[in-house]
Amino acid sequence: LSAHVDTLGLMVKAINSDGSLSFTPLGGPILATYDGEYCTVHTRRGNKYTGTILSTSPSSHVYSDANTKTRNQDTMYVRLDEVVYSKKDTLALGIENGDFISIDPKFELTKSGYIKTRFLDDKASVFILLEILRYLKENNITPSASLEIIFSTYEEVGHGAANIPELDELLAIDMGCIGLTLSCTEEMVSICAKDSGGPYDYDMITSLINIAKERELNYAVDIYPYYGSDGTAALRAGNDIKCALIGAGIQASHGMERTHLKGIINTFELLKAYITK
Repeated sequence: LSAHVDTLGLMVKAINSDGSLSFTPLGGPILATYDGEYCTVHTRRGNKYTGTILSTSPSSHVYSDANTKTRNQDTMYVRLDEVVYSKKDTLALGIENGDFISIDPKFELTKSGYIKTRFLDDKASVFILLEILRYLKENNITPSASLEIIFSTYEEVGHGAANIPELDELLAIDMGCIGLTLSCTEEMVSICAKDSGGPYDYDMITSLINIAKERELNYAVDIYPYYGSDGTAALRAGNDIKCALIGAGIQASHGMERTHLKGIINTFELLKAYITK
């Protein structure tokens, strides 16, 4: 079982003449959704400085294109919450090119059961794997096969779970896509039949579908158009294994993401049944 813990957010690309920061994205965030977000700069010395991500036309009272300006890494910057007016001022704080910038996740669990936060891809699945381990331990349950738990750190880079122990099959626990022709909702567990890397193992997918039906879980089977998983990386690395992919439905991926507790529970129940069948 594999879930990924990526390095997502931004990195300092340059310190501007006025002391603000230019940045480059890490992973594949939708940068327009970062406009106005609070962030933290982490220096190599261990210091932390807060700031805000803004458009280079941040005021409607000053800039005629404040509402229409395209938001990307060339038209956005980080305003530090420090008294800085020059590159020298910012350098004196110990901030340098290559420092990481994390984004305030703004976690919220609503009364209606929605989980709103950034980076549910793939922190939601990491949570599910940890809960699976808790469930097995507290109930003294032995899985039906030898089980390896993998938390990969380079899925966004592209090689994720490429370097893995000797396995027969890999089940990637990732996120379920929502939108366009896809049938998944936030309350469902999504079973991916095919992504940009090609189809997943027929027998594994069939087994997952049958389990979902038998347990009367709320599920969808979908094809993800622009997607790669730990399973994709493992196969491309030449591992001779079977791979499948499931995950809770997550809306607005790589933006301001949202899922539902029911989607988390359905994914947990499908995974639990699969490893104990």
